[in-house]
Amino acid sequence: MVDLKFLGHSCFMLSDGDKSVIIDPFLTGNPQAGATAGDIKVDAVLLTHGHGDHAGDGITIAKDNDALVIAPFELATYCERQGCKVHPMHIGGGYRFDFGHVKLTQAWHGSAIMDGDIPFYTGNPCGIVLTMGGKIVYHAGDTGLFGDMKLIGELNDIDCALLPIGDNFTMGIKDALYGLKLIDPKFVVPMHYNTFPVIEADPEEFSAGAKDLGYECRIMEPGDSTQV
Repeated sequence: MVDLKFLGHSCFMLSDGDKSVIIDPFLTGNPQAGATAGDIKVDAVLLTHGHGDHAGDGITIAKDNDALVIAPFELATYCERQGCKVHPMHIGGGYRFDFGHVKLTQAWHGSAIMDGDIPFYTGNPCGIVLTMGGKIVYHAGDTGLFGDMKLIGELNDIDCALLPIGDNFTMGIKDALYGLKLIDPKFVVPMHYNTFPVIEADPEEFSAGAKDLGYECRIMEPGDSTQV
């Protein structure tokens, strides 16, 4: 079993009881954060892309925990320049770590870190297929709908899919429900909504749509945990 804890926006911690990782730790500046960066104790920090609402506190948490940053090559290189231990990867590649296996998938979005008022390009954004504690979790990152979600579902027996529903920057509810059918997980958790006015969305509407399709949807509030 794996404990999945939602910390707001697109940030999740996963633990198998021995090792813990965090994905996209946007905590500082997040009005709905379920923790502070100082609360976090992990072995690795996984980043889908460089935008501030995803890379967020990643560098701080990694350095405070002497934890490994796992990210697309360009973003990992940036983190390394800031003093982090890193493991660079890229889309389609997988690697086995002591906590489990990570494979990066495509995501249709952008990726940059702001250095002052200058954007620092941080490569292609990605999704993450994480195998940990005998379970498979797909974190889609920030993405629009794309047909190869079907391949991700066919190649991986996904236990839990974490899908954005907030529209404007990512899939909205309608597209996320179509993506859910393609991925075909055992259950889904909506993310990336209601943090800011521009991405307001009703998770109950998404949950009802998922139920109509025959899928379990678990709506999580920041700080909530569930078992995968």
